[in-house]
Amino acid sequence: MAAGNTWRSTLSRVMGAMKTLSPQHSRPFTRGIQTITLIPGDGIGPEISCAVVKIFEAAKAPVQWEERNVTAIKGPGGRWMIPPDAKESMDRSKIGLKGPLKTPIAAGHPSMNLLLRKTFDLYANVRPCMSLEGYKTPYTDVDLVTIRENTEGEYSGIEHVIVDGVVQSIKLITEEASRRIAEYAFEYARNNQRASVTAVHKANIMRMSDGLFLKKCREMAENFKDVKFTEMYLDTVCLNMVQDPSQFDVLVMPNLYGDILSDLCAGLIGGLGVTPSGNIGTNGVAIFESVHGTAPDIAGMDLANPTALLLSAVMMLRHMGLHDHAKKIETACFDTIRDKKVLTKDLGGNSNAVGSSQRRSSVGLSSPSSNHRFAAPGEECEVLQDEMKYSDRVHRSLKSLSPPLTECNEHHRGWLGNTSE
Repeated sequence: MAAGNTWRSTLSRVMGAMKTLSPQHSRPFTRGIQTITLIPGDGIGPEISCAVVKIFEAAKAPVQWEERNVTAIKGPGGRWMIPPDAKESMDRSKIGLKGPLKTPIAAGHPSMNLLLRKTFDLYANVRPCMSLEGYKTPYTDVDLVTIRENTEGEYSGIEHVIVDGVVQSIKLITEEASRRIAEYAFEYARNNQRASVTAVHKANIMRMSDGLFLKKCREMAENFKDVKFTEMYLDTVCLNMVQDPSQFDVLVMPNLYGDILSDLCAGLIGGLGVTPSGNIGTNGVAIFESVHGTAPDIAGMDLANPTALLLSAVMMLRHMGLHDHAKKIETACFDTIRDKKVLTKDLGGNSNAVGSSQRRSSVGLSSPSSNHRFAAPGEECEVLQDEMKYSDRVHRSLKSLSPPLTECNEHHRGWLGNTSE
C-alpha cells in the first residue's frame, strides 16, 4: 500500500506539470463554473472527447464546455485562419481541450496544429513522461519532462523552390523566442521542484541558429543558480535516453528536436496513447491535447482509447487550480491501469471490444457510439462486470462513466502511434 501511495504521489508531481506556472504564463481563475473551449477534432476525436466530458461530470468538476469545430478557412487576402467562432471562444475562455486534428493532404493547406499554435502564440509544448505502475515496459524509472519551442525552427513554414528539383526550407530561430522558451523551462523546473534543465541542440553544426538558441539558454541559466544546467547534442541525448532515461529531468529544445524527442520519450512509457500534452501561450492562453493520430479506420466504432486526452485534461485542471478534481480523475485512471482488470490491448489487455465507452466505465466513461447508457455518479454502469467494480464511491462513479481501458487499446495499437506534428 505504501509503495502504491508513493508511486501515485510521484506520478502526480509529473502529471501536475502545469500547477505552478509563473504569473505571466497563467491567469487567475475565479471561483464557480469555468468555461472550457472543447475542440473534439477528427476521426476518433469526438468519441474520446465525449469520454472525457462524462468523466468530468462524474467527478463533478465545476466546468462547462463550449464546443467548437476547427477547420482551416481562407480569410481576407487568402490567408488561412481558423473559424471566427472558434477563435472568439478561445479568446474568452483562455483554456482549450483538443482532440486529434487531421490536415487535408492538399497543396497549400496548412497543418491545423501549426495554425492553432500560431493563432494563439502557443510557444511552449510541455509533455511529462513517467513510467506507469502496472504497465511493463523495458524502462521502469522514467521521470522527465520535455519542453519544446512551438512556434518557429524548421516548422516556420517558410519553403520555396529555388529551381526545378531544388527546394529550400528555412529554419527560423529568433532571440526572443529562444529567450522565452528558456525562461519558461527554468521557471518550470524551479516551480515543480525539478533539479536540472538540459538544453538540447546541434550548435556544433548549425552554429548560428542553434548557437543563438544555446546562447539564450546559457544566459537564462545565470538567473537560476538553484537549477543545474547542462547542454547536450541532440544525437547524444537520443543515445543516452535509450540507455538510461533516469539521468534526465527537464529538457528544453527547438521545435523539430522537440517533436522527435518527445515522441521518443513517450515510447519509453508506453506510447502516445498514455502521454499527456499541454501548450502554453501568451496572455494566459493554454490548449491541452492528445498528440496521437485521428485513427480514421476505427472512428465511430467505440474502440478508441481516451487515456491521453484524459491525462491532458488532468493537466488542464491543475493549470486551472482545480487540484482536487484533477487528483480524483488521475487516481481513478492510474488505478485502472495498475489493477490490470480492464486494460486495452496496447496496455497488455486481452479484451475484444473496449473503447472510449468502456474505458469510461472503468475510470468514469462510456463511448458515444456505445449502446450502454452513461451511469450517473455513484451508479454502476451496465457494461461493467462485477470484478470491475471499485469499493470506493468516487472511483465507482468515475469508472461507471467509461468502459475498460483494455479493449480500446487493443484495437487502437496501430493508430496511437500516428503523431500530429
